[in-house]
Amino acid sequence: MEITISDVAEKERFEARDAEGELAGFVTYQLTGNIIVYTHTQTEPSHQGQGVAGQLARFVMDDARTRGRTVVPICPYIAEWIGKHPEYADSVAHNTKKVK
Repeated sequence: MEITISDVAEKERFEARDAEGELAGFVTYQLTGNIIVYTHTQTEPSHQGQGVAGQLARFVMDDARTRGRTVVPICPYIAEWIGKHPEYADSVAHNTKKVK
């Protein structure tokens, strides 16, 4: 499926739209300085099973890398996607504190 993804900063989300301009899905985020927290990924029911979420995940991770941002993947989908794409691990914040 061909989609167009754009950052809609006033809504704090990246939106995926199909060729007709219909919303196919989105990733919400919170941005503080150079840290971006991805909080939720959603694919609209009419577009599920068409690879929209995966395209969104790749786009938002590429965007963060291009802008030099550190990613905090709170969204379970984004966190799992990163786990399957270790080439993006360098963009993710890691806890360096030892737990006692």
